Amino acid sequence: MSTERYLNHPTFGLLYRVAMTSEGREVFATLYAQRMFFLVSVQGRSVEFEVIPLMDARHLAEQNLARARREGPEAHATWRELFDKTFI
Repeated sequence: MSTERYLNHPTFGLLYRVAMTSEGREVFATLYAQRMFFLVSVQGRSVEFEVIPLMDARHLAEQNLARARREGPEAHATWRELFDKTFI
């Protein structure tokens, strides 16, 4: 399972996926600054970006880790590494 996913934001440039949420949306962060977080919804050809605070992004990423733990050790290790790079 590849967890790398990128989007191009019209103002802030390249974003990378930090976590998936249970609502079918994903949390992305700016690639270079790594301190701006977005909750991104993709529906067909429409993409909506919602700016969210760091602690909300961290909370969603922690929930993603809990789901990955149930999927198995490989998935959990992959998401844990991304979490550590982003939030620690």
